[in-house]
Amino acid sequence: MKTMSKPDNTTDSLERKNKRMLAIVLSVVGGMIFLSFASVPLYDLFCRVTGYGGTTQVSEDLPDQIVTDRVVTIRFNTDTAPGLPWTFRPEMRQVRVNPGQQGLINYRAENTAEYPIIGTAVYNVTPPKAGRYFHKVQCFCFEEQTLQPGESMHMPVMFYVDPAMADDPNMRDVRTITLSYTFFKAHTQELEQALEDFYNQDQPAAGHL
Repeated sequence: MKTMSKPDNTTDSLERKNKRMLAIVLSVVGGMIFLSFASVPLYDLFCRVTGYGGTTQVSEDLPDQIVTDRVVTIRFNTDTAPGLPWTFRPEMRQVRVNPGQQGLINYRAENTAEYPIIGTAVYNVTPPKAGRYFHKVQCFCFEEQTLQPGESMHMPVMFYVDPAMADDPNMRDVRTITLSYTFFKAHTQELEQALEDFYNQDQPAAGHL
């Protein structure tokens, strides 16, 4: 009588393990690639929802109430990251608005290099606790801006201060809010580092998570 040998399942088992490992590795790599491209919009979404770190809110409509007995001075600060050959400045250094009143400021950026450059702006407000009350209706932030050699661009920002700020006892001392923008070269380590620094900084007064 011939003895039947049992099928060797070692090879099949090894192949299944290798396939599972390959699927895991590809998933991790795909996730890393996704996060590298999505870091700016995800950061923007997180900060707009929470007001974290002095990040402003985004609204589509103006409020139907204006607090006429309170005035807030809005100051505008601009910077460009090292290595970005742009000039970038606001057309006005400050405006005064009532909470609920529409404000409008125009910025001008110019590429002084001899080659096209794509820039992305990161923004916040100070004091950080004012972030949840500063709403932008129109803004260029977190959008890639391409400037050809010598080209300039005007970029408007429409905003308002939430009338609810007048009812917050924690905001009674706030008479001035500074809106700051910094332009970075898009898709650079400097931009990624700026976002990472923001994530890691201690903002005890910022946001309402």
